[in-house]
Amino acid sequence: MGWIIAILVGALVGWLASIVMKTDAQQGPIANILIGIIGATLARWLFGDVLGIGGVAAGTLSLMGILWGLIGAIVLIFILKAVRVLK
Repeated sequence: MGWIIAILVGALVGWLASIVMKTDAQQGPIANILIGIIGATLARWLFGDVLGIGGVAAGTLSLMGILWGLIGAIVLIFILKAVRVLK
């Protein structure tokens, strides 16, 4: 059941991040899911472990989890655009 929730939250987060970063036209549903899941993991690591911002629940099925996941996915898309993987 946890994988289903991760896929659904990842799809939502990846789709929202692709709209914010204007890459929605070049990403399909699989890319949205992957960017959402990897972005949430990146946010949990970067903001929780490295920067020590307490209570980072990125990728969980809560409002704060979705917001942190969205921030992480936006950072991931920014990095992908910087290395020219996405236009």
